[in-house]
Amino acid sequence: MHKDFLDIIDYTPTELQELIDLAVHLKKEYFAGGNDPVLKGKALAMIFQKPSLRTRVSFEMGMQHLGGHALYLSPNEIGLGKRESVADVARVLNGMVQGIMARVFEHEHVLELARWTTIPVINGLSDYSHPCQALADILTIYEEFGQIKDVNITYVGDGNNVAVSLMQIAAKLGANFTIANPEGYDMPVSAIETIKPYAEASGSKLTFLNDPHEAVKNAKVIYTDTWTSMGQEEEAARREKVFPPYQVNAALVAEADPDAIVLHCLPAHRGQEITDEVADGSHSRLFPEAHNRLHAQKAVLYKLLGGK
Repeated sequence: MHKDFLDIIDYTPTELQELIDLAVHLKKEYFAGGNDPVLKGKALAMIFQKPSLRTRVSFEMGMQHLGGHALYLSPNEIGLGKRESVADVARVLNGMVQGIMARVFEHEHVLELARWTTIPVINGLSDYSHPCQALADILTIYEEFGQIKDVNITYVGDGNNVAVSLMQIAAKLGANFTIANPEGYDMPVSAIETIKPYAEASGSKLTFLNDPHEAVKNAKVIYTDTWTSMGQEEEAARREKVFPPYQVNAALVAEADPDAIVLHCLPAHRGQEITDEVADGSHSRLFPEAHNRLHAQKAVLYKLLGGK
Protein backbone atom coordinates (compact mmCIF):
# COMPACT_ATOMS: atom_id res chain seq x y z
CA MET A 1 0.00 0.00 0.00
CA HIS A 2 1.24 3.52 -0.79
CA LYS A 3 2.19 5.85 2.04
CA ASP A 4 1.33 9.00 0.07
CA PHE A 5 -0.91 10.36 -2.71
CA LEU A 6 1.39 12.78 -4.49
CA ASP A 7 0.89 12.05 -8.19
CA ILE A 8 -1.32 9.87 -10.38
CA ILE A 9 1.83 8.52 -12.03
CA ASP A 10 2.78 6.75 -8.77
CA TYR A 11 -0.30 4.51 -8.85
CA THR A 12 -0.91 1.48 -11.06
CA PRO A 13 -4.07 1.22 -13.17
CA THR A 14 -5.37 -1.44 -10.77
CA GLU A 15 -4.78 0.80 -7.75
CA LEU A 16 -6.47 3.75 -9.45
CA GLN A 17 -9.49 1.62 -10.36
CA GLU A 18 -9.65 0.43 -6.75
CA LEU A 19 -9.77 4.05 -5.57
CA ILE A 20 -12.57 4.82 -8.03
CA ASP A 21 -14.53 1.74 -6.97
CA LEU A 22 -14.04 2.70 -3.32
CA ALA A 23 -15.24 6.25 -4.03
CA VAL A 24 -18.38 4.82 -5.67
CA HIS A 25 -18.95 2.59 -2.63
CA LEU A 26 -18.40 5.38 -0.11
CA LYS A 27 -20.72 7.69 -2.04
CA LYS A 28 -23.52 5.09 -2.04
CA GLU A 29 -22.89 4.32 1.63
CA TYR A 30 -23.04 8.00 2.56
CA PHE A 31 -26.38 8.55 0.81
CA ALA A 32 -27.74 5.30 2.28
CA GLY A 33 -27.33 6.58 5.82
CA GLY A 34 -23.73 7.56 6.37
CA ASN A 35 -20.18 6.25 6.24
CA ASP A 36 -18.65 3.99 8.86
CA PRO A 37 -16.37 5.99 11.20
CA VAL A 38 -13.24 4.16 10.10
CA LEU A 39 -11.03 7.20 10.87
CA LYS A 40 -12.31 7.75 14.40
CA GLY A 41 -9.58 9.30 16.54
CA LYS A 42 -7.49 10.31 13.53
CA ALA A 43 -6.61 13.86 12.48
CA LEU A 44 -5.60 15.39 9.14
CA ALA A 45 -3.52 18.58 9.08
CA MET A 46 -4.47 20.69 6.04
CA ILE A 47 -1.72 23.07 4.92
CA PHE A 48 -2.88 25.84 2.56
CA GLN A 49 -0.58 28.17 0.64
CA LYS A 50 -3.38 28.86 -1.85
CA PRO A 51 -7.05 29.68 -1.15
CA SER A 52 -9.59 26.95 -1.72
CA LEU A 53 -13.27 26.10 -1.69
CA ARG A 54 -13.53 22.53 -2.99
CA THR A 55 -10.25 21.22 -1.58
CA ARG A 56 -10.85 22.49 1.92
CA VAL A 57 -14.52 21.53 2.16
CA SER A 58 -14.06 18.09 0.55
CA PHE A 59 -11.21 17.09 2.88
CA GLU A 60 -12.75 18.61 5.99
CA MET A 61 -16.15 17.02 5.39
CA GLY A 62 -14.53 13.82 4.15
CA MET A 63 -12.70 13.41 7.46
CA GLN A 64 -15.90 14.22 9.35
CA HIS A 65 -17.93 11.68 7.36
CA LEU A 66 -15.33 9.00 8.14
CA GLY A 67 -15.26 9.83 11.84
CA GLY A 68 -12.01 11.80 11.91
CA HIS A 69 -11.02 15.43 12.35
CA ALA A 70 -9.41 17.96 9.99
CA LEU A 71 -7.29 20.91 11.11
CA TYR A 72 -7.04 23.94 8.80
CA LEU A 73 -3.65 25.65 8.76
CA SER A 74 -3.71 28.98 6.90
CA PRO A 75 -0.78 30.42 4.90
CA ASN A 76 -0.06 32.97 7.66
CA GLU A 77 0.04 30.33 10.40
CA ILE A 78 2.57 28.12 8.65
CA GLY A 79 4.68 30.19 6.27
CA LEU A 80 5.77 26.91 4.70
CA GLY A 81 9.41 27.17 3.65
CA LYS A 82 9.63 30.78 4.87
CA ARG A 83 8.71 31.18 8.54
CA GLU A 84 9.68 27.57 9.08
CA SER A 85 11.43 25.05 6.86
CA VAL A 86 9.34 22.40 5.12
CA ALA A 87 11.35 19.68 6.85
CA ASP A 88 10.68 21.17 10.29
CA VAL A 89 6.96 21.59 9.63
CA ALA A 90 6.81 17.98 8.43
CA ARG A 91 8.56 16.61 11.52
CA VAL A 92 6.44 18.64 13.94
CA LEU A 93 3.18 17.49 12.37
CA ASN A 94 4.47 13.93 12.09
CA GLY A 95 4.17 13.54 15.85
CA MET A 96 0.80 15.22 16.26
CA VAL A 97 -1.53 14.11 13.43
CA GLN A 98 -2.10 11.00 11.33
CA GLY A 99 -1.93 12.63 7.88
CA ILE A 100 -1.12 15.82 5.99
CA MET A 101 -2.87 17.37 3.00
CA ALA A 102 -0.96 20.24 1.40
CA ARG A 103 -2.12 22.72 -1.22
CA VAL A 104 1.05 24.46 -2.37
CA PHE A 105 2.66 26.56 -5.05
CA GLU A 106 5.79 24.44 -5.55
CA HIS A 107 5.48 20.71 -6.19
CA GLU A 108 8.82 20.21 -4.44
CA HIS A 109 7.13 21.20 -1.16
CA VAL A 110 4.76 18.21 -1.15
CA LEU A 111 7.63 15.92 -2.11
CA GLU A 112 9.71 17.29 0.76
CA LEU A 113 6.84 16.93 3.24
CA ALA A 114 6.60 13.27 2.23
CA ARG A 115 10.37 12.78 2.57
CA TRP A 116 10.39 14.02 6.17
CA THR A 117 7.31 12.17 7.46
CA THR A 118 6.26 8.65 8.25
CA ILE A 119 2.58 9.64 8.02
CA PRO A 120 0.67 9.95 4.69
CA VAL A 121 1.01 13.15 2.66
CA ILE A 122 -1.64 14.07 0.08
CA ASN A 123 -1.05 16.54 -2.75
CA GLY A 124 -4.07 18.85 -2.62
CA LEU A 125 -2.64 20.81 -5.59
CA SER A 126 0.81 21.90 -6.72
CA ASP A 127 2.15 23.80 -9.70
CA TYR A 128 2.92 20.48 -11.43
CA SER A 129 -0.14 18.33 -10.77
CA HIS A 130 -3.58 18.02 -9.16
CA PRO A 131 -4.16 14.30 -8.55
CA CYS A 132 -7.16 14.77 -6.24
CA GLN A 133 -8.98 16.69 -8.97
CA ALA A 134 -8.17 14.04 -11.59
CA LEU A 135 -9.63 11.32 -9.39
CA ALA A 136 -12.89 13.25 -9.03
CA ASP A 137 -12.92 13.96 -12.79
CA ILE A 138 -12.53 10.32 -13.76
CA LEU A 139 -15.14 9.30 -11.17
CA THR A 140 -17.58 11.71 -12.85
CA ILE A 141 -16.77 10.29 -16.29
CA TYR A 142 -17.18 6.73 -14.98
CA GLU A 143 -20.59 7.55 -13.48
CA GLU A 144 -21.71 9.24 -16.70
CA PHE A 145 -20.65 6.62 -19.23
CA GLY A 146 -20.28 3.44 -17.15
CA GLN A 147 -16.70 3.04 -18.35
CA ILE A 148 -13.39 4.84 -18.64
CA LYS A 149 -11.59 2.85 -21.31
CA ASP A 150 -11.95 4.25 -24.84
CA VAL A 151 -13.79 7.40 -23.69
CA ASN A 152 -12.54 10.40 -25.70
CA ILE A 153 -11.47 13.20 -23.35
CA THR A 154 -10.50 16.58 -24.83
CA TYR A 155 -8.87 19.27 -22.74
CA VAL A 156 -9.06 22.79 -24.17
CA GLY A 157 -6.69 25.42 -22.80
CA ASP A 158 -3.43 25.75 -20.91
CA GLY A 159 -1.28 22.62 -20.48
CA ASN A 160 -1.25 23.13 -16.72
CA ASN A 161 -1.25 21.00 -13.57
CA VAL A 162 -4.88 19.94 -14.03
CA ALA A 163 -4.18 18.86 -17.61
CA VAL A 164 -1.14 16.84 -16.48
CA SER A 165 -3.07 14.80 -13.90
CA LEU A 166 -6.04 14.31 -16.24
CA MET A 167 -3.71 13.01 -18.97
CA GLN A 168 -2.02 10.68 -16.49
CA ILE A 169 -5.22 9.09 -15.21
CA ALA A 170 -6.72 8.84 -18.71
CA ALA A 171 -3.60 7.14 -20.06
CA LYS A 172 -3.35 4.73 -17.14
CA LEU A 173 -7.00 3.67 -17.41
CA GLY A 174 -7.26 3.50 -21.21
CA ALA A 175 -9.22 6.65 -22.03
CA ASN A 176 -8.09 8.68 -25.04
CA PHE A 177 -6.68 12.10 -24.16
CA THR A 178 -6.47 15.06 -26.53
CA ILE A 179 -5.33 18.55 -25.64
CA ALA A 180 -5.67 21.73 -27.69
CA ASN A 181 -3.57 24.58 -26.37
CA PRO A 182 -2.09 27.79 -27.78
CA GLU A 183 1.50 27.60 -28.94
CA GLY A 184 3.83 28.20 -26.04
CA TYR A 185 1.36 26.87 -23.48
CA ASP A 186 2.14 23.19 -23.95
CA MET A 187 2.14 20.47 -21.34
CA PRO A 188 5.54 19.72 -19.78
CA VAL A 189 7.55 17.48 -22.10
CA SER A 190 8.67 15.41 -19.12
CA ALA A 191 5.06 14.64 -18.17
CA ILE A 192 4.26 13.53 -21.71
CA GLU A 193 7.34 11.33 -22.05
CA THR A 194 6.77 9.72 -18.65
CA ILE A 195 3.17 8.75 -19.40
CA LYS A 196 3.68 7.41 -22.94
CA PRO A 197 4.60 3.83 -21.88
CA TYR A 198 1.44 3.62 -19.77
CA ALA A 199 -0.67 4.87 -22.67
CA GLU A 200 0.80 2.21 -24.93
CA ALA A 201 0.09 -0.47 -22.33
CA SER A 202 -3.56 0.57 -21.85
CA GLY A 203 -4.31 1.38 -25.50
CA SER A 204 -4.85 5.05 -24.70
CA LYS A 205 -4.33 7.43 -27.61
CA LEU A 206 -2.61 10.73 -26.72
CA THR A 207 -3.04 13.64 -29.14
CA PHE A 208 -1.47 17.11 -28.89
CA LEU A 209 -2.98 19.88 -31.01
CA ASN A 210 -3.31 23.64 -31.26
CA ASP A 211 -6.73 23.67 -32.97
CA PRO A 212 -9.63 23.34 -30.50
CA HIS A 213 -12.14 22.60 -33.26
CA GLU A 214 -10.15 19.62 -34.48
CA ALA A 215 -9.60 18.50 -30.89
CA VAL A 216 -13.29 18.26 -29.91
CA LYS A 217 -14.32 16.09 -32.87
CA ASN A 218 -15.81 12.88 -31.42
CA ALA A 219 -15.12 14.09 -27.87
CA LYS A 220 -17.31 12.59 -25.16
CA VAL A 221 -15.77 14.89 -22.55
CA ILE A 222 -14.70 18.51 -23.02
CA TYR A 223 -12.62 19.84 -20.17
CA THR A 224 -11.43 23.39 -19.54
CA ASP A 225 -9.78 25.42 -16.82
CA THR A 226 -8.91 29.01 -16.05
CA TRP A 227 -6.59 30.75 -18.49
CA THR A 228 -4.52 32.16 -15.63
CA SER A 229 -3.75 29.94 -12.64
CA MET A 230 -2.88 31.18 -9.16
CA GLY A 231 0.71 32.38 -9.19
CA GLN A 232 0.49 33.53 -12.83
CA GLU A 233 -1.34 36.80 -12.20
CA GLU A 234 1.39 38.88 -13.85
CA GLU A 235 0.70 36.98 -17.09
CA ALA A 236 -3.06 37.59 -17.04
CA ALA A 237 -3.17 40.46 -19.57
CA ARG A 238 -1.06 38.54 -22.08
CA ARG A 239 -3.04 35.34 -21.61
CA GLU A 240 -6.35 37.14 -22.11
CA LYS A 241 -5.17 38.08 -25.61
CA VAL A 242 -4.01 34.56 -26.50
CA PHE A 243 -6.75 32.30 -25.14
CA PRO A 244 -10.13 33.60 -26.47
CA PRO A 245 -10.12 31.13 -29.42
CA TYR A 246 -10.04 28.37 -26.77
CA GLN A 247 -13.25 29.40 -25.06
CA VAL A 248 -15.64 26.50 -24.47
CA ASN A 249 -18.89 27.90 -25.86
CA ALA A 250 -22.02 26.46 -27.44
CA ALA A 251 -20.51 26.53 -30.93
CA LEU A 252 -17.49 24.48 -29.84
CA VAL A 253 -19.58 22.00 -27.86
CA ALA A 254 -21.80 21.50 -30.92
CA GLU A 255 -18.77 20.14 -32.79
CA ALA A 256 -18.30 17.33 -30.24
CA ASP A 257 -20.29 14.12 -29.74
CA PRO A 258 -24.00 14.97 -29.20
CA ASP A 259 -23.85 13.29 -25.78
CA ALA A 260 -20.66 15.05 -24.71
CA ILE A 261 -20.34 16.37 -21.19
CA VAL A 262 -18.41 19.48 -20.14
CA LEU A 263 -16.16 19.53 -17.08
CA HIS A 264 -14.27 22.32 -15.31
CA CYS A 265 -12.27 22.00 -12.09
CA LEU A 266 -13.58 25.42 -10.92
CA PRO A 267 -13.48 28.26 -10.07
CA ALA A 268 -14.83 29.22 -13.49
CA HIS A 269 -14.18 32.63 -15.00
CA ARG A 270 -17.43 32.87 -16.89
CA GLY A 271 -17.15 34.73 -20.17
CA GLN A 272 -13.51 33.74 -20.48
CA GLU A 273 -12.69 30.02 -20.70
CA ILE A 274 -16.37 29.01 -20.52
CA THR A 275 -19.68 30.73 -21.21
CA ASP A 276 -22.71 30.82 -18.92
CA GLU A 277 -24.68 29.02 -21.63
CA VAL A 278 -22.36 26.01 -21.44
CA ALA A 279 -21.60 26.10 -17.71
CA ASP A 280 -25.32 26.10 -16.88
CA GLY A 281 -26.49 24.09 -19.88
CA SER A 282 -27.50 20.48 -20.49
CA HIS A 283 -23.96 19.31 -21.29
CA SER A 284 -22.52 20.69 -18.05
CA ARG A 285 -21.48 18.37 -15.24
CA LEU A 286 -19.53 21.04 -13.38
CA PHE A 287 -21.35 20.65 -10.10
CA PRO A 288 -21.64 16.84 -9.94
CA GLU A 289 -17.90 16.93 -10.70
CA ALA A 290 -17.32 19.38 -7.83
CA HIS A 291 -19.40 17.24 -5.47
CA ASN A 292 -17.37 14.18 -6.46
CA ARG A 293 -14.29 15.84 -4.96
CA LEU A 294 -15.79 14.85 -1.59
CA HIS A 295 -16.21 11.19 -2.47
CA ALA A 296 -12.90 10.87 -4.32
CA GLN A 297 -11.09 12.46 -1.37
CA LYS A 298 -12.79 10.09 1.04
CA ALA A 299 -11.45 7.15 -0.95
CA VAL A 300 -7.89 8.50 -0.64
CA LEU A 301 -8.31 9.20 3.08
CA TYR A 302 -9.81 5.74 3.67
CA LYS A 303 -6.93 4.01 1.88
CA LEU A 304 -4.07 6.03 3.39
CA LEU A 305 -5.29 6.77 6.92
CA GLY A 306 -7.59 3.81 7.39
CA GLY A 307 -4.88 1.29 6.66
CA LYS A 308 -7.14 -0.66 4.32
